[in-house]
Amino acid sequence: MADLRGKTLLISGASRGIGLAIALRAARDGANIVVAAKSSVANPKLPGTIHTAARAIEEAGGRALAIQCDIREEDQVRAAVASAIDVFGGIDILVNNASAIWLRGTLDTPMKRFDLMQQVNARGTFLCSQACLPELLKAPNPHILTLAPPPNLDPKWWAPYTGYTLAKMGMSLVTIGLAAEFGPQGVAVNALWPRTVIATDAINMIPGVSVSQCRRPDIVADAAHAILATPSREMCGRFVIDEDILRERGVSDFSGYAVDPSQPLLTDLFLD
Repeated sequence: MADLRGKTLLISGASRGIGLAIALRAARDGANIVVAAKSSVANPKLPGTIHTAARAIEEAGGRALAIQCDIREEDQVRAAVASAIDVFGGIDILVNNASAIWLRGTLDTPMKRFDLMQQVNARGTFLCSQACLPELLKAPNPHILTLAPPPNLDPKWWAPYTGYTLAKMGMSLVTIGLAAEFGPQGVAVNALWPRTVIATDAINMIPGVSVSQCRRPDIVADAAHAILATPSREMCGRFVIDEDILRERGVSDFSGYAVDPSQPLLTDLFLD
């Protein structure tokens, strides 16, 4: 399958950042995108809403359905899936992109923040996958792609921010389980993680990071597209790094993805 034309993608957290970049890349193929995110009203501190994302998707050549959805709420997730089916006739691809971040130590992590990360990251990934799977199992080339790192038990990643590491690794472990359970039924379940820090609003949560040392979200979007355009029975249970999959597909020059090609790039969290 060369592209995603006519495919329906439900993307959590697609109002901005990496989620929106993945949506726009699929839209250029002529895909249908369900923008499932919380932001429905403009926020001067956090640009982008489900409505601005939907307009950008349609301008890029896709069809869009904007749905305000908090993936912590089961009723909202299942309603979003039902709306996707009503409008587009089914779901071919789920992208678990929504994530909450708080990079602080144990004594500086309020339980409200801890709970938010566990509910959005691991539980949200499980819930969205559970809600979409009945449709994915009927699709001709179904994929679940989760923005999660390769599993890593090195204490150096756990000591500084145990709560966040637990939440992200929870997404990774859900990926392992779903891949083993549904891969034999033809659903490709994979995870994707960037080699470098990506220039999104989330970097404001990472002390000492300059945008000039980051890559643009386009590299993750191109890597996601490469995965999602692969026959589902040929790729399942992998923890893919964006650079690696693009190299597999013939890309050798990554300089165009850098915000500032003259600056050294920062390696992302959880990668040695």
